[in-house]
Amino acid sequence: MDTTETKFNNIDKYIAGFPKETQELLEQIRVTIKKAAPEAEEVISYQMAAFRLHRILVYFAGFKNHIGFYPGASGVEAFKKELSVYKSGKGSVQFPLDKPIPSELITRIVKFRVNENLNLAKTKKK
Repeated sequence: MDTTETKFNNIDKYIAGFPKETQELLEQIRVTIKKAAPEAEEVISYQMAAFRLHRILVYFAGFKNHIGFYPGASGVEAFKKELSVYKSGKGSVQFPLDKPIPSELITRIVKFRVNENLNLAKTKKK
């Protein structure tokens, strides 16, 4: 899918633009994030699906051969041992489309990011 040509205004429309198998994986990640951070708001940012709690918690995006998951540098660093089996960058991880989505790991990363964002929000208020 070429997301550069399309502007999305919600996650439903974003997910709908992918092939059925990719849609199912994106929806699985979406539900996992919602359960881990029920108070977070769904948004589209940088033309990717994202969840925000005071600031962006995580992004996720579909690609031809993988799902990109973007918990930021701190999220990747905190779970680098578990994430070492995936291709990753400073603030990103690639989950191959032909492997099961690690929902339990995503849950722990999202909860880590929730705590991080809540602590940052508290410090800013002081």
